[in-house]
Amino acid sequence: MKAIVVKKPGEIGLAEREIPVPPKGFARIRVKAAAICATDLELIEGNIPANYPIVPGHEWSGIVDAVGDEADSRWIGKAVIGSNDVVCLTCEACRSGNWRYCDSFEEIGFRRDGAYAEYAIVPVYGLYEKAENVSFEEAALCEPLGVALGTFEKAGVGSGSTLMIMGAGSIGLCMLAVGKAMGMRKIVVCASSEKRLGIAREMGAYAVVATKEKNLETEMAKLHPGGTDLIIDATGIESCIQSCFRIARKGGTVMLAGYGRGKEMRIRMDDIHVKNLRVIGAGNNWNQHRRAMDMMAEGAVDLGCFVTERISLEDYEKGLEHVRRRPDGFVKAVFVHE
Repeated sequence: MKAIVVKKPGEIGLAEREIPVPPKGFARIRVKAAAICATDLELIEGNIPANYPIVPGHEWSGIVDAVGDEADSRWIGKAVIGSNDVVCLTCEACRSGNWRYCDSFEEIGFRRDGAYAEYAIVPVYGLYEKAENVSFEEAALCEPLGVALGTFEKAGVGSGSTLMIMGAGSIGLCMLAVGKAMGMRKIVVCASSEKRLGIAREMGAYAVVATKEKNLETEMAKLHPGGTDLIIDATGIESCIQSCFRIARKGGTVMLAGYGRGKEMRIRMDDIHVKNLRVIGAGNNWNQHRRAMDMMAEGAVDLGCFVTERISLEDYEKGLEHVRRRPDGFVKAVFVHE
C-alpha cells in the first residue's frame, strides 16, 4: 500500500508498505478520507514525541476492511469513524472513561501508524458508524469537532453566555460551530489577520476582530461590555493568552485549548487572582467522536466549508505547504481515496 512516512524529524516521503494485518481487538480500515492537522506539522518537525518512523494522520474516516477477531466480523464493510486511543480498557482510568490517563495510552498518528495511507489499523472498541448523510471528508473532521465538544464539556458554561474565541484555525472554527449549537451568545472570533475570519462570518459569528488591524481589548470592550463570560484560546500563543485573561469578566472562565509547543510562558498572576477567573486546561479531549458524528448527522453543525483542498497521497507536499502558509480561505487539506 502507499503511505506517507516520517522516517525521522524533517524527513518525510511517499513509501510503499505491506498492507497491515489487524491483531485481535483491532480493525483494518480502508481509508476514504484523512485530513491534515497543524499538529501533524509539529510531528513532522520533531516538536511532538513520536515513534519514528511513523505514518501521521489522526483525522480519518473509512470502511472496515478486515478484523483481527471473528467476533468482530459484524464491522466488516461498514463505513466508520473511530477513536485514536489505544488503551488497556482495564485500569481505573479506562474504567472511569478517562482513556488518556491510561498508563499504556498510545495515540494513532503519533505513537502508532495513522491514516496518511491507504489502510490504517484502529481499535474495534472505538469504532462508530458513519451516518449516511455525512460525507467521508466531513466525517474525518469528527476528531477536531470532538476537541471543541470536549472543551465545552470541561468549561461547564451554559447557553446564553457570551463567548470569545481566540484563533480562527480549524479548532477555533469548530469552537464556533459548537458554541452556536449550544446556544452561546454574541460569539466573537479573533485572529491576527482576515485569512479565515471571512469563514467565521459565514458560519454565523456575531463579530470578528483582526488583531493586526484593530486593538483587541478596545473592540471587545465595545462588543462585550463588562467582560466576556467564556473565552477559549485556540492558539497556544503567550500574548493571546495574556489578552484572554484581561478580557474575561470577573468570575469568568478561560479555556486553554491551544498547543503551547513546549514553551515556557509569562502571565500576570493578578489578572487571574483579582478577577477570580476559572482557568482550565482543555487538551486531550477523548471519546467525543460519537457526539461529533451525531451532531453532524442531525445538522446541528456543518463543517462542509472546512474541506478546501482535496488531494491524493502523491500530492502530500502540496497539502502540507497549504497548511504551513494558510492562504486566504484555506481551512483543511484532505487526502481523499476514491
